[in-house]
Amino acid sequence: MKQLIECVPNFSEGRNPAVIDSIVAAIKSVEGIRVLDVDPGEATNRTVVTFVGEPGPVCEAAFLGAAKAQELIDMRTHHGAHPRSGATDVLPLVPVTGITLEECAALARKLAERMYKELGIPCYCYEAAAFSPERKNLAVCREGEYEALPEKMADPARKPDFGGAYDEMAAKAGASNVGARGFLVAVNFNLNTTSTRRAMAVAFDVREKGRKAPDGQCWIPGTLKGCKAIGWYIDEYGIAQVSMNITDIRQTPLHVAYEEVCRAAAARGLKVTGTEIVGLVPKEVLMEAGKFYLARQQRSLGIREEEIVKIAVKSMSLDDLKPFNAKEKVIEYLIADDKKGLVDLSLDGFVRETAAESAAPGGGSVSAAMGAFGAALATMVANLSAHKRGWDHRWEEFSDVAVQGQALLDELLGLVDEDTAAFNRIMGVFSMPKGSEEEKAARDKALEEATLYAAQVPLRTMETALKSLPLALRMAREGNPASASDAGVAALAAVAGIKGARLNVRINAAGLKDLTPALPLLQRADAIVDEAQKLENEILEAVNNHIEL
Repeated sequence: MKQLIECVPNFSEGRNPAVIDSIVAAIKSVEGIRVLDVDPGEATNRTVVTFVGEPGPVCEAAFLGAAKAQELIDMRTHHGAHPRSGATDVLPLVPVTGITLEECAALARKLAERMYKELGIPCYCYEAAAFSPERKNLAVCREGEYEALPEKMADPARKPDFGGAYDEMAAKAGASNVGARGFLVAVNFNLNTTSTRRAMAVAFDVREKGRKAPDGQCWIPGTLKGCKAIGWYIDEYGIAQVSMNITDIRQTPLHVAYEEVCRAAAARGLKVTGTEIVGLVPKEVLMEAGKFYLARQQRSLGIREEEIVKIAVKSMSLDDLKPFNAKEKVIEYLIADDKKGLVDLSLDGFVRETAAESAAPGGGSVSAAMGAFGAALATMVANLSAHKRGWDHRWEEFSDVAVQGQALLDELLGLVDEDTAAFNRIMGVFSMPKGSEEEKAARDKALEEATLYAAQVPLRTMETALKSLPLALRMAREGNPASASDAGVAALAAVAGIKGARLNVRINAAGLKDLTPALPLLQRADAIVDEAQKLENEILEAVNNHIEL
């Protein structure tokens, strides 16, 4: 699996486009780096850059970005609403795929050491990269901010992990905080007030650290675990905000934080008017929120991903201050492969591509598409039933069916392209060299493997489409009677897909020199067809019971 890291440096410049552009250009100069987002803030005088890539290029890009920030930003003249200690204030590495948090922590420490040795930038290591437990907390590393650096660097207990005496370089660039962490959600909650003091009071109510007790001897914890928050006033918008970092999205999902800030604000006579996500957000954050608000409305959760995200955006007013484009704010959407497949075509385009003078897409892809239509229709009946007047008490029952149907639909759509890819894999073998006996043997082995795989893919189509038939049967018997015929067509489409896929299992198995590994596939394919035929008969019987002529 390809190793992928996200890096989210925060630079202490949010007002000068030329400086921001130069820093981003330095990051982009590294081959293999993809900059996903650049989010400057005028009031905070801070820019959050998000980029991804493999470990080596990411660390190089982070280093070059820090070097450019050191060159162009003078912390002696910096002012902004956000806490900061350096030109490159924070520099976290976040594991995305194929790499652990511990591996990212080791990379972060090496990066911090390099930044000091080659650039002279003092560095603290925080979160998973911390050398001591107390420095896991960024607030501890950044305590006193830039202004406290001379005192901290002279104190053996508070000096940076990499750094010497406070000098001209430290005075200009400040100190950087380099770390490794999981996904963090940076979010601002907009309030209908201009009072920083009241916004800070709400932040104290909810953040995990809480506030100092009146006697000043202890801390009264807040209500949200894994959350850091402050209150500030934003000139740019003319409002006060609670600015929050959610460092553990499993302990405190975004929608839970939103609801709690709303509660705490209301208790102080305030109202949350909207939410602003800074930088990027993992898709699961919005999906969880959308499902939470759908459940509140007693609406089916088995709807398209795009609609679930839209519910999240509207429920938390993520578009309060400016439009929220999920394609530009969700990490998974930004790093997705841009390559288009058959399922990205219009229906007209898919049908005409099938009719074209080429062997793929062929019967296997069409069988998967028919199976997908069957799952889609079963899901539709479930969603209509969940929303039927007078059936509100049964919404969750039908929602569960729709969620299952959506999962099957997604899997079958993936198989549309995978079946064509399996065929193309066989075609690719024929271009392998066959000049020597070794080359012929390698070619024959590759052909056997590709042919077996081409038989396995349509069997997966059969297995997946079969799972949609019990859903169609349940909807034919218990779903909205007005949609009974749709449940019947769901069965016909799914069974057609199953029978079509079986033909592809058989024809690909027939191309094998050694049938031994294909025999279990053929036996399972026959059993699936028998089971599907029985379910189809039951579904059509139930459908016909609803239709009176």
